Amino acid sequence: MNTADLGLPVDVPSTALFTDQYELTMLQAALKAGTAERRSVFEVFTRRLPDGRRYGVVAGTGRVLDAVENFRFDAGVLGFLQERGIVDEPTLEWLAGYRFSGDVWGYPEGEVYFPGSPIMRVEGSFAECVLLETVILSILNHDSAIAAAASRMSSAAGSRPLIEMGARRTHELAAVAAARAAYVGGFASTSDLAAGFRYNIPTVGTSAHAFTLLHDHERDAFRAQVDSLGRGTTLLVDTYDVAEAVRTAVGIAGPELGAVRIDSGDLLLVAHRVRQQLDELGATDTKIIVTSDLDEYAIASLAAAPVDAYGVGTQLVTGSGHPTASMVYKLVARAESDDPKAPLVPVAKKSTGGKTSVGGRKWAARRLDADGVAEAEVVGTGGMPAELADRQLLVELIKGGDVVFREPLDVARDRHVAALAGLPLSATQLSRGEAVIPTEYATRGSGS
Repeated sequence: MNTADLGLPVDVPSTALFTDQYELTMLQAALKAGTAERRSVFEVFTRRLPDGRRYGVVAGTGRVLDAVENFRFDAGVLGFLQERGIVDEPTLEWLAGYRFSGDVWGYPEGEVYFPGSPIMRVEGSFAECVLLETVILSILNHDSAIAAAASRMSSAAGSRPLIEMGARRTHELAAVAAARAAYVGGFASTSDLAAGFRYNIPTVGTSAHAFTLLHDHERDAFRAQVDSLGRGTTLLVDTYDVAEAVRTAVGIAGPELGAVRIDSGDLLLVAHRVRQQLDELGATDTKIIVTSDLDEYAIASLAAAPVDAYGVGTQLVTGSGHPTASMVYKLVARAESDDPKAPLVPVAKKSTGGKTSVGGRKWAARRLDADGVAEAEVVGTGGMPAELADRQLLVELIKGGDVVFREPLDVARDRHVAALAGLPLSATQLSRGEAVIPTEYATRGSGS
C-alpha cells in the first residue's frame, strides 16, 4: 500500500540533501577503500529519556518511509554536489543510481519505547544505509519529541479533547509534522490546514481577537460570526470584559451557542465564573475552551475546572521543554567481507561520557507480569526466547527496498492508547522519575 492508497494528497520532494555532508564523504572514502558494499546493520535508539520522563513515543515512522522512497539524486542535486566539489566523479556516478534496496524494521508508530530500545533497524550495504542517517534522525527525533509531549498532555487532559494550534510558533513545515505527531500522541484536531490536507487530520478554528477589534462593537463581531458560521460556533470572549462578552454571546446565539473560548487571565477562576454565568443564562450545553500557553502541568491544574477542551501551541511544538528525543543512529553489526554470505560481527563505540553503545543486530520484546502489565523492555541479539515470541516489538517496514508497511494515522493513534494502557499506572504521573520499566539485555550471539 502506498500513500495514494490511503487517499492522502502527499507530494514529498527529493530528500537526498536532507543530510550532513560527512555522510557523502564517508561514502566516497568507503567506495575507494572497497568497503562500501559490506552488509551492515544500523540501529536507531536513545541512551536515555529526557529528564523526568517515564516513557517515549515513536512518531514519524510514516514520514521516514516517505523520505526513504524519495531519497533520489536527480540532475539538479548532482550538479550542486559537483559544483561544490563535495564528492568526486565516481561517487557522483554511484549516487546517480541510488535506490535503497535494503530492509528496515522498527517499532510501529504510536508504540512506546525506553532507553536502549532498537526503535528502527536499517539493513543493507554500508553505502546505502549510511546516507539515510541524518534524514531518519531528523524525522524521528522531532516527531517523537512532539508525540511524547502530546501524550503527557493527553493523559493530563483525561477525556477532554486537545486542539493542536502551534503552527505560528515553529517553522512552517515543522508545524505540519508537529500536528501529525500530536495526533498520534492523542490530540483530537489541529488548526493547521496543511496538516489537515496532507494527513487527513480533523481541523478546527473560528476567530481571533483581531476579528473582534475589527468591529466598532463586540456585539457586531459576534453577530457577524454567528450569522456566518451558525449558533454552534465558538466565540472568543476575553477581548474586553469576559462577563459582558458572555452575556452578549448568549444574547445573540441563544442557548445553542456552541462554545466560548478563554485565552487569558486566571483560567481556573475565569472558567468557574463563566460556567456559572452560562448556566444562569440557560446555556447549559455551551462548552468552555481554554487556550493561553498551556502545557501538561497547566492542563493538570485545570482538572477540577469546568473546562471542556484545551488548545495548545508553543509548549506542544517545542516538546514541552524537550524538543528532541536524543536518538542516535549507530552501526551495530557489519559483515566480515563483501561476500553477501559473510557473517555479521557486532561492532560498538567504546568511549567515556555515557556515549557507549551495545553491538549486535537486535530484537526487542516487552515482558509482562502476571496481570498483563509491562515489567521490562527486553532487548537482545541472536535468537529470541520462545516465551517472548508473541511480544516482539519490531515490525517489517521495508523489504528489499520496497515499503511493505503503511497504515492510517488513526491506527497509530489507537496503538498508542493501547501501549500506554499496558504500562504501569505510574507512567502517566507528571512528577519526575525514571523510565517506568527497565531495559534488560539478553545476548545469544551476533544475530547474523
